[in-house]
Amino acid sequence: MQKLSFSDLNDKVCVITGGAGVIGRSLINGLASLGVKAVILDLDQKKSRQAAEEIADQYNTETLGIAANVLQRESLEKAREEINSRLGKIDLLINCAGGNSPKATTEREFIKDEDLKELDKTFFGLQIEGFQKVFDLNFIGTLLPTMVFAADMVNNGKGAILNISSMNAFTPLTKIPAYSAAKAAINNFTQWLATHFAQTNIRVNALAPGFFLTSQNKFLLIDEKSGELTERGRKIINNTPCGRFGDPDELAGACAYLMSDISSFVSGVVLPVDGGFNAYSGV
Repeated sequence: MQKLSFSDLNDKVCVITGGAGVIGRSLINGLASLGVKAVILDLDQKKSRQAAEEIADQYNTETLGIAANVLQRESLEKAREEINSRLGKIDLLINCAGGNSPKATTEREFIKDEDLKELDKTFFGLQIEGFQKVFDLNFIGTLLPTMVFAADMVNNGKGAILNISSMNAFTPLTKIPAYSAAKAAINNFTQWLATHFAQTNIRVNALAPGFFLTSQNKFLLIDEKSGELTERGRKIINNTPCGRFGDPDELAGACAYLMSDISSFVSGVVLPVDGGFNAYSGV
């Protein structure tokens, strides 16, 4: 048996969408520390370039920051051309762009008798535009980048794709139907694509983070005025055996494992990184 290492990741070109965000930065930092050439895609050109410069300085690796819209194929194809010309063919892809919106979030968890005169605070008050935006960002924003960047992997005869799912995909949380539906679709798509790509030597897996504080969910979990946990935040902590929110850096090890040849016979899995949330019955 060969000695286990992540050496196969050295000099691989990895594209990460949403790479300037909290979770994206943690994932790509971990890979850059293993010698990966990182390409950070983000809507905000300034943020993507700043993140790339910081990573390059810290890990002394070739790093690019490129502005791209995961919902516009032309934007992604333009990014691919730049990547190919500067770093070569793409070996790895992390679909990390995503998020939720207050416009796709219900104010009430349940419809009760007292809510019948305020149905706008329930499912019936959701804005379809907000729902569509959240679903598109999370699902179409995974589909389109895969269509564009995985073509290099097919030509290479090898590659790995990592989608970012959520614990919502297994059992939906209250209040966030669009985000939950989109992440459930990510799980199904991950399995479908893993099967479709199985004989091309391209593996497709997903991470399902538990609860990590980000700009997208902080408004639901931390009270803006007091800084204390909201009722929802307390429910989450009480149902997480480890008793805390996760640190984004705690996703990096699982990411490296799934992107490396160490997991060469692992494809089509959705790996929870959740402090035991998925395993706990609440009793």
